[in-house]
Amino acid sequence: MHVSVGLVTRMPKPSAPCITRWLCARLRDRSLLAIYNQEMATTRRSKQARQTGNWIGRLRNRYLSRHFSGSATYWESRYVAGRNSGAGSYGELATFKANFINDFVAGSGVSSVIEYGCGDGNQLALAEYPSYIGFDVSTTAIELCRSKFQNDLTKRFELSEDFGGEVGDLTLSLDVIYHLIEDDVFHSYMELLFRTSRRFVIVYSSNMEGSFGGGAAHVRHRFFSEWVEKNCPNWTLLQHLPNQYPTRTPNDGGSFADFYVYGFAASRS
Repeated sequence: MHVSVGLVTRMPKPSAPCITRWLCARLRDRSLLAIYNQEMATTRRSKQARQTGNWIGRLRNRYLSRHFSGSATYWESRYVAGRNSGAGSYGELATFKANFINDFVAGSGVSSVIEYGCGDGNQLALAEYPSYIGFDVSTTAIELCRSKFQNDLTKRFELSEDFGGEVGDLTLSLDVIYHLIEDDVFHSYMELLFRTSRRFVIVYSSNMEGSFGGGAAHVRHRFFSEWVEKNCPNWTLLQHLPNQYPTRTPNDGGSFADFYVYGFAASRS
């Protein structure tokens, strides 16, 4: 089997064990991920190259899903180790996100906000919400937030497993969807995100298939908008706002996430 960047030769159809051995070897030395990322970043590529890039991406996702400890375990371990929610919750990206959401909340008369994946609370420190509930899969993250906002009576934090049927005018998903590696976790998360909102859903995420950023095990991009179209017929995309600081290459300080604002077709009590 041979794959070269910029030129994809006709490949044989090897057996499943052969594919697995080849994939594992390339993942370990990162050459496969370099090939895939460059193919997907090329603005002019042949149909065959595009198909090959998608094929490599699917194999990569299958491999990582089988060798990944799990989304919840990853984030708890990360916070226990003293790491934070990530670059997207700090600096100019955090300010960009806060400005957009604060303006939307004020301009749309939103009285209650629920966020699924509140993280370490640094992004929330810039928020201006009348009422807020933050859920997260990490016990350590919830403890951090409870401590940080202990004197703020407008905010409450709960573990995701302790969800009690709360609903709000607006539900938020900020830099979360592309960290949901497992398919079942992704579907459950999306269902909850839309089911518990009365009026609006704001998603800040990538909206594509494949890998980026060196093939990090905790990153899996998805066309989440296709899931919404298929499973949430009563929800309409009201606005798509491209990122003010888009990423061009891995580790350039930008983000591959954009804002997607959805509205419910009719008000619910």
